[in-house]
Amino acid sequence: MAGHSHWAGIKHKKALVDAKRGKMWSKLSKAIIVAARLGGGDPSANLRLRYAIDDAKAVSMPKDNIERAIKKGTGELASEALEEVVYEGYGAGGVAVLCEILTDNRNRTAPEIRKIFEMCDGKLGSTGCVAWMFDLKGLFLVPADQTDEDTLMEIALEAGADDVRRDGDNYEITCDPSVYDAVAAALREAGIRPEASQVTKTPQTTVDLDADTARKVLKLMDRLDEHDDVQNVSANFNVPDDVMAEIGES
Repeated sequence: MAGHSHWAGIKHKKALVDAKRGKMWSKLSKAIIVAARLGGGDPSANLRLRYAIDDAKAVSMPKDNIERAIKKGTGELASEALEEVVYEGYGAGGVAVLCEILTDNRNRTAPEIRKIFEMCDGKLGSTGCVAWMFDLKGLFLVPADQTDEDTLMEIALEAGADDVRRDGDNYEITCDPSVYDAVAAALREAGIRPEASQVTKTPQTTVDLDADTARKVLKLMDRLDEHDDVQNVSANFNVPDDVMAEIGES
């Protein structure tokens, strides 16, 4: 399983659990605030805000919370100052890791992120050390039991997607961010419901991991994702099916 698609599936399931205790809502509120601050409060004219709202709705964030976050972003309500930061580093096995952060205190967040890397046999790197290994792409994970590959490929490619491939129990669709909405609409019209969908940083190449290294990398990804200031984590690892089965059994 490629790191971006594997983690997107795990993160989707985690988000549904995290939403119950409000943790995910807090992160998504930050994303909406910053999107509205940078591009205005109209989602029809602000693509970044529209994506943030879609993510919020996907985990049942209340409409009032969404509207309040938009007003904070536009200045109608008071809000803390949030700064966008990208931290880059390496996990076990030389895996490249990219963390997108929204923080109100960089001096607090930086040492906390560094400590998480070190606790999981990783190391925080310098700006630009791994960012060049990733491209911004639209990503959809479609359960394989919903459709067949030929049908899905016809729908996705006609809508402008770059590629459709089988990845374990899912089909993975990738596209340029500019056609993300068109691909999403085409899937919706065909009655296909992705397990996860997002515009995210995807790796150009991946690193195959053995079981021990995979455990360390997945632990790092999980701990980074648990941090309140981390909005998104991307990595270039690949866990072969037999290794994933071994991890599941241990």
